[in-house]
Amino acid sequence: MDKVIKVGDTRISNKLPLFFIGGTCVIESEQHYLGSAAAIAKTVGARFMLKASFDKANRTSLSAFRGPGLEKGLEILARAKELLGLPVVADVHEPWQAAACAKVADVLQIPAFLCRQTDLLLACGETGRVINVKKGQFLAPWGVEQIIRKIESTGNRNILLTERGTSFGYGDLVVDMRGLHVMKQFGYPVIFDATHSVQRPGSLGGATGGDRTLAPVLAKAATALGIAGIFFEAHPNPDKALSDGPNSLTYPMLKRMVAETRKIDALVKSFRAEKSSLK
Repeated sequence: MDKVIKVGDTRISNKLPLFFIGGTCVIESEQHYLGSAAAIAKTVGARFMLKASFDKANRTSLSAFRGPGLEKGLEILARAKELLGLPVVADVHEPWQAAACAKVADVLQIPAFLCRQTDLLLACGETGRVINVKKGQFLAPWGVEQIIRKIESTGNRNILLTERGTSFGYGDLVVDMRGLHVMKQFGYPVIFDATHSVQRPGSLGGATGGDRTLAPVLAKAATALGIAGIFFEAHPNPDKALSDGPNSLTYPMLKRMVAETRKIDALVKSFRAEKSSLK
């Protein structure tokens, strides 16, 4: 079974053409976010959803920038949605935020560190919105089955599963491409988070480091497995970003990654279609 999930006019499946979720890591200001969102949307083109984080509740340092907060963040998100005409994806950190976020966001996203939080999963599931679950850095790919069951218990079967790397010793992540294949077996669309997968958690002392140059490399490898989509973060000046700058793509990097992964995706899925027609 390859379930098709619909978000707005976009149909998402492991068998359909690749789609993208992206934006800046955090809403830095209304002007900055709207400007960067428009530029990123133009760079990606079709089959794109805009992501937004109004609060980065899991920053390494207490003094790190977290964002504008729920109320102001949702106002900015609604404005971006109106101006650009795109579906939007927003992180939800606590159960009480789910209903408010669902009034604006088309997709509610469960952060990786919170992927097993039952009350959060149930609250998001009960909104009826599409739920994108980031697989925890600590979790085996087959561990997402129980997460799926929790959301399905609410009657909601609009689920996306995202791989974003696995803890590898201290201060590093590794991507086991077998995990994408395993998660696909549950029947829901699988997404690869290209930029969070190259993080080096806490490696800068008071912040997370990483290597953005590896994100397109991993994205291309993941796309070759026939997945539904790619998640990324990009910034007009990543070295000045207020969150996750080391992992955020520049716009030229983003443009190349989108073009290359789309070519790989088209080839892989045309081969699968041809193979199916021969049975």
